[in-house]
Amino acid sequence: MKAFLGFFALNFALSFVSIAADSNVLGSKMEKCGDSPKTGFYRDGFCLTGPEDHGTHVACATVTKEFLEFTKSKGNDLITPAPEWNFPGLKPGDKWCLCALRWREAMKAGLAPKLDLKATHSKILKYAPLKELKD
Repeated sequence: MKAFLGFFALNFALSFVSIAADSNVLGSKMEKCGDSPKTGFYRDGFCLTGPEDHGTHVACATVTKEFLEFTKSKGNDLITPAPEWNFPGLKPGDKWCLCALRWREAMKAGLAPKLDLKATHSKILKYAPLKELKD
């Protein structure tokens, strides 16, 4: 039991080190993306990611009607509330942590929502260069 508690304490401490080391695409400390609705893979308002986040939810975007319709057409309905997941559904103007690949797909289609670069995780740079993120 003592070994388990030590392992748990170490993992807990390392998770805080990891969060502290996260930076935005501008190389500075991550800012919060949004609390209303509460966003982020961890539902903490930040576009943080980890090994269990297979969608890499790192793009802090202000969603538009066009983007919401686009992503719904691709099988990811962000409009319809899903109470079983504590998801209120999004409306144009909401800020949300999007999957990096979906944002890039929307960008290529000319439908990408504007990003808040101070709240967008640097890991998105694996999917798109900073110049594209700023456009």
